[in-house]
Amino acid sequence: MARYARARPTPSELDPLIHERLRLGILSALAVQESLSFTELRDLLETTDGNLSVQARKLEEAGYVTCDKRFEDRKPRSTYRLSIAGRAALRAYIEKLSGMLPDLDQARSHAGSFRPQAHPLPSKG
Repeated sequence: MARYARARPTPSELDPLIHERLRLGILSALAVQESLSFTELRDLLETTDGNLSVQARKLEEAGYVTCDKRFEDRKPRSTYRLSIAGRAALRAYIEKLSGMLPDLDQARSHAGSFRPQAHPLPSKG
């Protein structure tokens, strides 16, 4: 019996909630840090307060991150953590994305034989 190669995932199979640049950045940062404050995330991701707030809230509503809000020295402090569901969703996203990429060993072995075709520039006139 012949074995069939598993079809590569398509871009439409990527989790659209994670695929947005800032949300992917939030999840990625929290995957390597146990927790980060709102200010730390904002500075790390080089974004605005408003944009971070909106995107973090979407992740929180999906259950991908948790947010602990407190006051320290009369100032609000929000601390974000990656939830178990968020870690699983990020892992699945990365696996799907990896499945879309070519096999790196195969690409490396063919790298020497790959020569891009030269295309002449169109002439004016």
